[in-house]
Amino acid sequence: MVPLDKLEQITQRFQFLEAQMAEGGSGADLAALAREYSELKPVVEEIAAYRQLLQDLEDAQAMLSDPEMKALAEEEIAAMKARLPEMEAALQLALLPKDAADARPAMIEIRPGTGGEEAALFAGDLLRMYQRYAEGRGWRFEIIEQSETELGGIKEVVAHVQGEGVFARLKFESGVHRVQRVPATESGGRIHTSAATVAVLPEAEDVDIQIDPGDLRIDTMRSSGAGGQHVNTTDSAVRITHIPSGIVVTSSEKSQHRNREIAMQVLKTRLYDMERQKIDSERAANRKSQVGSGDRSERIRTYNFPQGRMTDHRINLTLYKLDQVMQGDLDEVIDALTADYQAGLLAEMNG
Repeated sequence: MVPLDKLEQITQRFQFLEAQMAEGGSGADLAALAREYSELKPVVEEIAAYRQLLQDLEDAQAMLSDPEMKALAEEEIAAMKARLPEMEAALQLALLPKDAADARPAMIEIRPGTGGEEAALFAGDLLRMYQRYAEGRGWRFEIIEQSETELGGIKEVVAHVQGEGVFARLKFESGVHRVQRVPATESGGRIHTSAATVAVLPEAEDVDIQIDPGDLRIDTMRSSGAGGQHVNTTDSAVRITHIPSGIVVTSSEKSQHRNREIAMQVLKTRLYDMERQKIDSERAANRKSQVGSGDRSERIRTYNFPQGRMTDHRINLTLYKLDQVMQGDLDEVIDALTADYQAGLLAEMNG
């Protein structure tokens, strides 16, 4: 049973936000109110539907004393009681604590792990998989830093993804992705196992992280051009070192000003992520379910090409549609991971 006093508090908060927004206000304050309002709206709609069902049930029970209406009332009561558990479950799901970062854009960082050139090629496959997934959802996918191997693999790539619910959909992708296949570089036809790491970080906002300029060392370097017209390129690449944390970020667009902007955004995002990881690990000590731990050293998924299967080890989900998955068809696995995470939160809430 969902506590009715809690539902009343949420409804009152929603009405307060509605009144505040109607009065208007300054830009930043209004944006914060609008964000909270839009987050609460679906919850309040679930509350209203649940309360209406309880009221209808009460009205139908009152009709039992009328002999002419008794048969109809009994029928309605049975139907409403059957709907009640489903409504309560939907409401509990709506009341789950939200990750404040869920609605934010994200940075995806992909790096090859064990496996040499084959791992670098697989990192490139993962990059294309996420690009296609983003494209299918109408998100903007921008590569902001990329270095490649001679055979076209990825040494490192950082991408910025913008759109609706980006971090909520991608946050469970962090970890070690393992591939089993015959590499293009293998002449003997043997299956190799390689790996690449993926890190998905919610984008930091200015209010999240304050950086002391004295903690930064900023170097400008010559951008490595691709020959031809880029041979005489100017010193435009930027490398920023955050001395207290040791984090180093680089950006090598053609504009030095744009590079500094990108590098600072990446740095803020990594520092914000460090803070979140610290809080998550403290919270994890009391947590039963850890599918969303974001532990980047954890092997989370295997892509087996000879068998055409993808297995997510956290929830023991195996799909025999590897071709579609590599083409960006990730919704089935992301939905399953999200449902498992929510089930864990519900168990904790009701525990």
